[in-house]
Amino acid sequence: MMVGQGGQPVVILPEGTQRYVGRDAQRLNILAARVIAETVRTTLGPKGMDKMLVDSLGDIVITNDGATILEQIDVQHPAAKMIIEIAKTQDKEAGDGTTSAVVIAGELLAKAEELLDQNIHPSIIIKGYTLAAEKAQEIIDSIAIPVEPDNEEILTKIASTSITGKNAESHKELLAKLAVDAVKQVAEKVNGKYVVDIDNIKLEKKEGGSVRDTQLIKGVVIDKERVHPRMPKKVENAKIALINDALEVKKTETDAKINITSPDQLYAFLEQEEKMLEEMVEQVAATGANVLFCQKGIDDLAQHYLAKHGILAVRRVKKSDMEKLAKATGAKIVTNVKDLTSDDLGYAELVEERKVAGENMIFVEGCKNPKAVTILIRGGTEHVVDEVERALEDAIKVVKDVMEDGAILPGGGATEIELAIRLDEYAKQVGGKEQLAVEAFADALKVIPKTLAENAGLDTIDVLVKAISEHKNKGRAIGVDVFAGEPADMLERGVIEPARVKRQAIKSAGEVAIMILRIDDVIAAKLSKGEGKGGDGEMGGGMGGMPNMM
Repeated sequence: MMVGQGGQPVVILPEGTQRYVGRDAQRLNILAARVIAETVRTTLGPKGMDKMLVDSLGDIVITNDGATILEQIDVQHPAAKMIIEIAKTQDKEAGDGTTSAVVIAGELLAKAEELLDQNIHPSIIIKGYTLAAEKAQEIIDSIAIPVEPDNEEILTKIASTSITGKNAESHKELLAKLAVDAVKQVAEKVNGKYVVDIDNIKLEKKEGGSVRDTQLIKGVVIDKERVHPRMPKKVENAKIALINDALEVKKTETDAKINITSPDQLYAFLEQEEKMLEEMVEQVAATGANVLFCQKGIDDLAQHYLAKHGILAVRRVKKSDMEKLAKATGAKIVTNVKDLTSDDLGYAELVEERKVAGENMIFVEGCKNPKAVTILIRGGTEHVVDEVERALEDAIKVVKDVMEDGAILPGGGATEIELAIRLDEYAKQVGGKEQLAVEAFADALKVIPKTLAENAGLDTIDVLVKAISEHKNKGRAIGVDVFAGEPADMLERGVIEPARVKRQAIKSAGEVAIMILRIDDVIAAKLSKGEGKGGDGEMGGGMGGMPNMM
């Protein structure tokens, strides 16, 4: 509100609007972003801790996967939401490194705040950070180690590194091998390069048994059962028909009324319906099909006729499963039963209904060269199975990254130490006040080895100083071995990561830090009723004098 001429008040912003300008806006935005970074920081690395998240319905998630944690927590502060966006992007683009990306972004903002306290203008910090982020990308490209994309040993180490630190770590050899086998199976060569569509890898969860019972099926597992008890439970040398049509009597498009005046007419009408259903089944049987997957419904009578022909049928199969079946068996999805021919059929050595954890599932196995596979995940409890699924998702994505890019980097903070050393040298060339911002960017990257050591209960300063010193003397693969509590060659220890993960993490962390630093004015409208009820101590409550925005 302002006072105009003649003392008349001029209302510009509605009542209840909060406004923070200049240094206040920056301080609060940086604080919110750092709180998010601190939340996931303790989960980083092989010795990272887990978070238990309970939603409003009382459902529990136990995980140390950065993307999952940030997806689950309910945040209202706009700057905090921007940090969460990084984790989502990182997960989509690279599949792993979500925690690293968020922790680096938080540290970049912490270092920026120190520069702001020294009265360095945000524009100068932004320019320095932009130069440093670009240079970091160049350095990553120059130090990335090219590898053969189908080198199984490297791919297994990549998958193992990704799984280390998660709940499923005790079974990482098995899970890493499953991830590599699955990705190699669905990978396709296009113009001499591998392309991997991870949608072709289906993760099917079933509680019961142990994680050791998790297996890769070179085919598809469908969480359905055969529609009729008289159908065979097991079909060998299966000829598979995929139909996106209902095996039911069609209702007419237009409203029609049939007047029946005698029982004979009713009998004739019902007989005709039966005949139509029998004809449909005959058409399927005539192609030589002995297994039928139907995306829509199958009439009870049609089920009877299918059983008579010895055809194993499954109805209401999900569209995504139908597509995977087509890729795995080579069958074509047909939209009209009348159009089905023997050329449209797919092949599998075995289609069988099996009981898994008390529920029937259909296994389609032994396809010739399946471009779709299934990993059946087992585990003692729902939470174990969910965490194994998250571990496998990350492992599959990092294996895909390396198969597509053919470039790796040492893990364990080695790459970040190398970047910090190189950026420090580059800062001297930049000169001016921007040099301070480039040095701050370099310093911020050390947060990764520092956090790895901290989460393992080591003396962070001692470990970091040793690691940097050995890194300069013994080469750029030296990082922090949190198990031995000392610097070690990460390539020798098999701790490797895809170059894409590092590239994306530093790119998105730099971009979000710059975006938050550009903001010098926050105008927050009053929240509508029912929102922002969190108390002062909650994530949803006030923080730093910003009660309605967290």
